[in-house]
Amino acid sequence: MAYAVPTQATDVEITPKISVKGPKGQGKPLKQAATGVLGVPPPGSGRRWAIVIGISDYAGTGSDIQYADDDALDMLNALVNVYGYPRSHILLLISDYKVNNATRSNIINAINWLKEKVKEGDEVVFFYSSHGARGKADDGDRELVDEAIVPYECTAESLIWDGELASMFSGLPSSRIIFIFDSCYAGGMNDLKAEGRIVVMACSESGLSYEFSTVENGQFTYYLVDQGILLGKADVYDHDNDSVLGEPSDVVVEEAFDYAKAYCVYQTPTISDSFPNDLLL
Repeated sequence: MAYAVPTQATDVEITPKISVKGPKGQGKPLKQAATGVLGVPPPGSGRRWAIVIGISDYAGTGSDIQYADDDALDMLNALVNVYGYPRSHILLLISDYKVNNATRSNIINAINWLKEKVKEGDEVVFFYSSHGARGKADDGDRELVDEAIVPYECTAESLIWDGELASMFSGLPSSRIIFIFDSCYAGGMNDLKAEGRIVVMACSESGLSYEFSTVENGQFTYYLVDQGILLGKADVYDHDNDSVLGEPSDVVVEEAFDYAKAYCVYQTPTISDSFPNDLLL
């Protein structure tokens, strides 16, 4: 299988989200990433694909967190029930142990599945919530320090580095790819940026991410997905004139990011947006 050989790395740090009780303050939505102008409209629902990953229960007993799987289920809900993604076009990888455990090989197989399915003009979402890692990895890029996502095995050998992810997605024939990372060091995933892509990251390249017991979510996903998208609180602009018809307008990626950034405490979400104007899923 392509990309199955683990990348050699040194000085590896695997860092879980930090669990705290809940929000300590509220901001207000900022008009920052969103332009208010809709870019190229989304394709039909049959041309939308996604991988959604959330790992709370890791191998062994010492690496677990609490709510990353809830983050993934909420993202799945938003894709299916807000944006009309067919459920059969979404691979959900969580700590299931029997069917879709989020191991290194299963994540790589999911990306290969995308490469088999996606055609030019299709839309792709890659969502990841769980631990982040950093280290010095020979992963094909020129960075001194690299960032990684942490599959179920939670070992240095199992990590999928940013350079690996960039290589895996490099041949995907889509100019509508949205990456969302709710993990520590998420800001380093801007190596995935390219024309037609948006990379949404829960914190800075050196920052940590948090999860809240009071809302049973990662902080960033709670504001981005649960509040911003599912409850529509991030909706600032009417991109498709739905309000004229008396209908709620759909939240674009940039609006959801702006809302989450305004409300997050302890961490500073970042975005790399190389999609012309606003992207509506």
